[in-house]
Amino acid sequence: MARIQAFEAYTKDYEAWFERHPLVYQSELQAVRARLPSQGDGIEIGVGSGRFAVPLKIGYGVDPSPKMCACAAEHPIQITLGTAESLPIATAQFDFVLMVTTLCFVEDGIQSFHEIHRILRPEGVLILGFVDKTSPLGQQYYQNRAKSRFYKEARFYTVKEVLTFLENTGFHSVEIYQTLFQKLDQIEKVEPVRAGYGQGSFVVIKANKK
Repeated sequence: MARIQAFEAYTKDYEAWFERHPLVYQSELQAVRARLPSQGDGIEIGVGSGRFAVPLKIGYGVDPSPKMCACAAEHPIQITLGTAESLPIATAQFDFVLMVTTLCFVEDGIQSFHEIHRILRPEGVLILGFVDKTSPLGQQYYQNRAKSRFYKEARFYTVKEVLTFLENTGFHSVEIYQTLFQKLDQIEKVEPVRAGYGQGSFVVIKANKK
């Protein structure tokens, strides 16, 4: 069962986080935008309220939360209710898939990547953004998850775990980037994006379908 209870009950709180942390949001958005293909049909899995899909001009989205889908539907996005593990999308429909801070909420990461692989066209691209479990922010979220409305039932992953998932589900040509090098309350400007991982808390992985 999709972990949507908090998103259904606290939709406004989810939105408020972005308003309280505009530089964090812009840093993540910048890191993701630089990895997107310049053309092709794209979809965001776990589209939420459209915080990434809208500015990145992604016209399609899937989310398991009816309330989040309703928020996203206020924008020019074609929304489908569904889970990452069983995407209600025909095979080979998209050139790229975006998935940002969604992996930690899915029930089955491997199955989700199998489904993403299925809906991508040949040589399609997956752009995955997530908080590295071993990073300072990842550790903070993990240690305080019992007190968090949204992360109480989340499962965080290390970069190495995610790379193993990708390798085992048919992805290759992996590129890794990172941002958010300061604590959230210490960020005073948009953070830089650097290649690799191990220093930044927010990691973006770009991988191609074999």
